[in-house]
Amino acid sequence: MSDIPGARPVPLSQLVRAQDRLTFLYLEHCVVHRDANAITARDAKGVVHIPAATLGALLLGPGTNVSQQAMLLLAESGSTAVWVGEHGVRYYAHGRSLAHSSRLLEAQAALVSNQRSRLRVARQMYDMRFPDEDTSTLTMQQLRGREGARVRRLYRLHAQRTGISWDRRDYDPTDLAGGTPVNQALSAANTSLYGVVHAVIVALGCAPGLGFVHTGHVKSFVYDIADLYKADISIPIAFDIAAREVADIGAETRRAVRDHMRDGAFLETCVRDIRTLLREDDELIEYGPEAFDDVDVVRLWDSDGRTVAGGTAYGDDE
Repeated sequence: MSDIPGARPVPLSQLVRAQDRLTFLYLEHCVVHRDANAITARDAKGVVHIPAATLGALLLGPGTNVSQQAMLLLAESGSTAVWVGEHGVRYYAHGRSLAHSSRLLEAQAALVSNQRSRLRVARQMYDMRFPDEDTSTLTMQQLRGREGARVRRLYRLHAQRTGISWDRRDYDPTDLAGGTPVNQALSAANTSLYGVVHAVIVALGCAPGLGFVHTGHVKSFVYDIADLYKADISIPIAFDIAAREVADIGAETRRAVRDHMRDGAFLETCVRDIRTLLREDDELIEYGPEAFDDVDVVRLWDSDGRTVAGGTAYGDDE
């Protein structure tokens, strides 16, 4: 039989780990194609080459035309393609994950399905935001109240620092341009943060919809993890941008978030935090293709809790 047509997938050993990748790139009003192992973006100004194997998330905005070969390269490289709305502030869909193993996903599902373990993980998320406080006995209602007070205090502090008049967080998702400059900047900064966190979550093979604090939404876990970093990233950046005279608040804010993450430290932190949260019996669960010798072998579940080899004709006496 002849070989399967098309380019061979990139070997797993050559893929860049999630924490070592670029965070995200936003494109709009251009043609996205492929040139060898690079993604190209072409518009009236020229062509830009983007190394696909080192890209975490490619945010595709309005007016983007994407070729089949470009999507094939992104899939082979384990890069997440995310379709977003104008200014990158609406999420529509995403592409393939980098992960080939379901171990971290299974751990997440087990933890979120048990009330005791779910509460433990939720408390641990709040512990990360209140490192000097004991939250071990607080209820979820008490934790929510403490978090709300913390965020309101942060808004006031950054408003005073930047000299911005601040009332409250207020925006209309259907009319982002109608909000105040700082609310527009907060929306853009949070969306960029959500995109990067989403890329890390799916790259590790986790489910964006299985949240511990948030629930009922396809991005509940994204919101859980992103909330760990808003105080250090999106809130201060948004107030800094809003205090300046800029032509395009959304674009300036996205660039500021990207520049903040440029050194790769955020990806390292995000990967480490997710792995730490989704642990079982205090033993960290390994993740991703680099943790397995043969990740493409599918095994079968048995009711006694073990797994057996797939690709076998069970019941064959011979």
